[in-house]
Amino acid sequence: MSTRTAIVTGASRGFGRATAIALIKAGVHVIGVARDQERLDAVRAEAGAEFTPIAADAADPVTAGRLVDTYRPDILVLNAGAQPLLRPVHKYSWETFSSNWEVDVRHVFNWTREALLAPLDPGSVVVAVSSGAALQGSSIGGGYSGAKATILFITGFAAEESSREKLGIRFVSAVPGLNPGTALGHAAATAHAQREGVSLDRFLQHLDPTLTPERVGQEIAALAIGSEFDSRAYRITATDSHLLTDPRSDRA
Repeated sequence: MSTRTAIVTGASRGFGRATAIALIKAGVHVIGVARDQERLDAVRAEAGAEFTPIAADAADPVTAGRLVDTYRPDILVLNAGAQPLLRPVHKYSWETFSSNWEVDVRHVFNWTREALLAPLDPGSVVVAVSSGAALQGSSIGGGYSGAKATILFITGFAAEESSREKLGIRFVSAVPGLNPGTALGHAAATAHAQREGVSLDRFLQHLDPTLTPERVGQEIAALAIGSEFDSRAYRITATDSHLLTDPRSDRA
C-alpha cells in the first residue's frame, strides 16, 4: 500500500494523466481531479486501485479546500488548464482572452493558498505546471503566455512564504516546452504552422520528438519526489529538468 498521497489536477488527459501514472509507478497513491468522469475512469482502468478519480472543477475554490482538508496530500501537482482559441490578439474578446487566467491561474492560486493555509505537512511538495510559452510568449495564444508566467510568480511567492513561516513546504514550477502529443500542444503546433505558412510536418521537425507527454509526466513526478530539486522552477526537456532562473531575480 502506498504511504504517500498526491492530488493531481487535470489528471484525465495529457501531462496530468502521464504524471498521475508516473507517480503511481513510484509508489504514490494519486487522487486525480478533472471534470470528465469517463476519462478519469479510463485512467483508473489503466492505473489500478492506487488511482482515485474525483470528478470536479479544479478551478472551484471549494474543490481545492475540500480535497486538501480530506486527503492532506504529501504532493500537489497543479496541472489543470483551459485550451485557448489560438488566434491573433485582435480576434479575441476579453472573455476569451482571459480564459487561461480564469482557469489556469485561478486554480493555481486557490490550491496554493489552501496548501499554505492548511498548512500541508513539512516535507510536502506543490508542483505548478507552467509552459515554455511563459518564457518566449505566443502571438496567437491570447492570455495564455501571461497566465503561465503568472503561475511562475505565484509559485515563487508561495515558496517565499513557506520559507518565511518555516512551513517546510516545497513549491516548484515545471516548465515543459511545446508538445504535440497533447490535445493543446497539437492544436498549438497546427496553428503556428498555419501562421508561418508551412506544413505541420515541417513545423514539427523543429520540435524534439522524444519530448512526449509520458516523458514530461516522468519529469514532473521526479520534481515532486526528488529532494534534490530545491530551486523554484525547472525547464523540462527531452532528457531531464534544467534549472530555470527565478523570474523575480532581475526585479528592481
